[in-house]
Amino acid sequence: FAMTSRVINANPSTRFSPALRLSSVRRSCRPVPSARRECSVPVFRTRGLVVKAAASRETGVPVVWREGDAPELTGLTAISPLDGRYGRVTKDLRAIFSEYGLIRYRTLVEVRWLQTLAELEGVPEVPSFSTEATDFLDQLLDEFGTTDAQAVKDIEKITNHDVKAIEYALKTKFKELPELAAVMEFTHFGCTSEDINNLSHALQLQEAICGHMLPMMDQVIEAIAVLAEQTAEVPLLARTHGQPASPTTMGIFAYRLKRQREQLAAVPILGKFAGAVGNYNAHISAYPEVDWQTVNQEFVCSLGLKSNPYITQIEPHDYMAEVFQAVMRFNNILIDFDRDIWAYVAMKYFKQRTVEGEVGSSTMPHKVNPIDFENSEGNLGVANALMDHLANKLPISRWQRDLTDSTVIRNLGSGFAQSVLAYTSTLKGISKLMPDEAAMYADLDTNWEVLAEPIQTVMRRYNVSEPYEKLKAFTRGQRVTKESMQNFVQGLASEMPEEAIHELMQLTPMNYIGNAVQQTKNLRAAMDDVQKTL
Repeated sequence: FAMTSRVINANPSTRFSPALRLSSVRRSCRPVPSARRECSVPVFRTRGLVVKAAASRETGVPVVWREGDAPELTGLTAISPLDGRYGRVTKDLRAIFSEYGLIRYRTLVEVRWLQTLAELEGVPEVPSFSTEATDFLDQLLDEFGTTDAQAVKDIEKITNHDVKAIEYALKTKFKELPELAAVMEFTHFGCTSEDINNLSHALQLQEAICGHMLPMMDQVIEAIAVLAEQTAEVPLLARTHGQPASPTTMGIFAYRLKRQREQLAAVPILGKFAGAVGNYNAHISAYPEVDWQTVNQEFVCSLGLKSNPYITQIEPHDYMAEVFQAVMRFNNILIDFDRDIWAYVAMKYFKQRTVEGEVGSSTMPHKVNPIDFENSEGNLGVANALMDHLANKLPISRWQRDLTDSTVIRNLGSGFAQSVLAYTSTLKGISKLMPDEAAMYADLDTNWEVLAEPIQTVMRRYNVSEPYEKLKAFTRGQRVTKESMQNFVQGLASEMPEEAIHELMQLTPMNYIGNAVQQTKNLRAAMDDVQKTL
């Protein structure tokens, strides 16, 4: 029992105590006599927990688990926070990207293909389906649920092949109707597994993009546009290289995001249905008189996808890379926004509405942290890391196909879910923002040196010698006040017209914003024109 020195004592009174002694652990532990003996290492029972000491040989940390099977999968026991802590935000994506969702889409493709064969005159062995058979198939799809998906998984335990399990499960269903039982061997006719898979993945992406990603992106763009409009006439001190620069207003982010949103929407979602290596070999061997390329390309289009005519066993996934890279560009711009707002909150340009009951710090009661923008930035980083790998990996496959894409492509939904989680955080953060105009004006009022730019530019108009150099000597590295700047301008009276001097005397950091207000007012029209410029 020497290894018990590494066993965690589950007694709440001593579990976290640095003074935990070996003797107390020995007294509270006793050997477990039965099921755990095959581990060939000491195993102990500690107040309802089973403690395995083996792992401590390498890591110094024992493994602790409850007796019986692994805990049921819930929000508390999920490995991924997407299904655990953040499950309430990402739950709508489960029906699309879960194992159930993939099985549902695979079933859809198999059934629609059988229905397509029934309409082909060149395949008389599959006659046109009756209304009863059509209704049976449509009902099978409409009512497909987790019980049906589990039946497929049960078959897969025997076949060790997920797509073949779909075929067998459907044949079992078809036996319920003699008309379908007579043609059930045409299920999966001419198909390789990837014919079914690539269309299923394409349908997953299409539903996720159209039903979730684009609407969420639109919400983010709208929230940022509204924020820009609300603060259109509130100048803030711009910063280039972190240093005070010409004053500006907000608005640029909405336009940038809109461009990437439209580029995502424009990516064609492609599919293939051309057999084992892309040449319709099996189809032609059975029915050489049928124009299978046209038939199969029309079938792909009937699912709402676009047919890729030049493929191997797989659809090459180039369009997927385009999808992920478009989302990544959107996310990168949003990271830029999150960081800027985070900094503006730190500079007091924005206050944050407090929420009753929320805690900002476990030790500093006064804290109101910009956690929504921080959470967004963090999740966008995770999303981009996942999608970057998908974009770089999926278009590469040895010869006509290798299986490395299969395990990777099962993570299609993770990057989208992380993105949706981030968008939700950004929206929540924006909803709490309250511009502090006084703070913005105060910062402007302490940086009169930013007027060096317009003054030296007007001096150039009137051919004053060395205007840039004079302003550089006056302002660079100096703290300039309203009085000193106006004194400088008045000193130009002998070299410039009185009207120009008067206009420069009216100039302040608060009104030197160019056409920023008008640009913000034109923002909606500019975003509407984005699609025309792509």
